[in-house]
Amino acid sequence: MPHPFCTIAIMYAFARPFLFALDAETAHGLGLKAIEAAYRIGMNPLIASRITPLPRTVFGIDFPNPVGLAAGLDKDGAHIDALASLGFGFIEVGTTTPLAQPGNPKPRMFRLPAAQAIINRLGFNNGGVDALVRNVECARFAGPLGINIGKNKDTPNERAADDYLICLRKVYARASYVTVNISSPNTSGLRELQAEDSLRRLLATLLGEREQLATRHGRRIPILVKIAPDLTNAQIDAMARVFLEERVDGLICTNTTIDRDTVTHLRHGAESGGLSGKPLFAKSTQVLAEMSKRLGRRVPLIGVGGILNGRDAAAKIEAGASLVQFYSGMVYRGPALIGESVAAIAALDRASVSRRGDKDAR
Repeated sequence: MPHPFCTIAIMYAFARPFLFALDAETAHGLGLKAIEAAYRIGMNPLIASRITPLPRTVFGIDFPNPVGLAAGLDKDGAHIDALASLGFGFIEVGTTTPLAQPGNPKPRMFRLPAAQAIINRLGFNNGGVDALVRNVECARFAGPLGINIGKNKDTPNERAADDYLICLRKVYARASYVTVNISSPNTSGLRELQAEDSLRRLLATLLGEREQLATRHGRRIPILVKIAPDLTNAQIDAMARVFLEERVDGLICTNTTIDRDTVTHLRHGAESGGLSGKPLFAKSTQVLAEMSKRLGRRVPLIGVGGILNGRDAAAKIEAGASLVQFYSGMVYRGPALIGESVAAIAALDRASVSRRGDKDAR
C-alpha cells in the first residue's frame, strides 16, 4: 500500500497543472472552492493524510499538532472548517480590517514556479471585520483559531491604533489568539509601525485594551505580532526590547520579503509586492533565529516563510520556533505538506529525547 503522503502528492500533482494554467489569483479562489466542495461531500479525509497527534501547549493554548495555516489564504474566514479538515493543528484567518476594501489593482499575484515562489501585492483585500466575524460564528471548528488584524489603506499611521482597536474588540470573543500585522509590504507605510517608538505605543495601547476585554469576556487571549524578514540587527534589537518590556505574548516570524536578489532573472521576478515561498526560507529563518537568541523562551515564536517540505518545518523548530505555519507551500505541495511537516517535527522530537537520554546516561 502506498504511503499516504505519496498518495496525496500524486492526487495534487494531477490537479496542479490545471490550477497553474490559470492566473494565480483565479487559481487561489478556485482552489479554496474545491477544498470547500470536497469538505461538504466528505472527501477531505480522503485527500488529507492521517495526522498523528503531536500536541503542544503554547501561549497557554493546546494545539493538537504544531503545524498551522498562515494568514492570507482565507482572508475572510469563509473556509475555516474545510481547511481545518485537512489536518492543520491550527488555522489563522485574515488579515481583516475595520472596513471592507478591494485591495490593490489586478493583476496582483504572480507565481514563479522555477523558484517555488509567489509574489503578491494584494493589499489587505477583504470584506471587513464584521463579515469575518459572521463567518467565524458560523464555523464549527473548535480548535485553535488565530485572527490576523490590520489597518485600512486610507488610515494614516497616526491613527493606526484606532483601526487595530476596532478589530481587536470585534474579534476578541471568537479568537484563540490575535495577530497584529504590522509587516505586510503591500500597504503603504505599514512597516513603519515596526519602528521602536511606534511599536511601543501601538502595543501599549492594544495590550492595555486586551486587559479590559479580558475582564469583560472572562478570558485573556494572547496577542501576537507578525514581523518582517527585512530587518537589520539593530532593528531586531530594538523590537526585541519592546516585546520584552511590553510583555507581548508571541511573535510570528515572518511575513513576506521585498528582497528580489534571488528571483530578478525570472519572469515576474521584478514585480512589486511581497515574495514568499522557497526564496524566503533563509531570510525568515535567520530573523527567527535572531529573535530567539534575544527573547529566549520568554516569548514563544511561530516560524513561517519558505516551508516546502518536512525538513524546512523541522529547521524552523530548531531555529527557535514552537509552532510553524505555511501558505505558499500549500500552493506548490498541496495538503501532503501538512502531514509531512508534522512527521518531521515528531522525528526531531524523538531525536532530541534520544540525545537527552544519551547525555543523562553519560
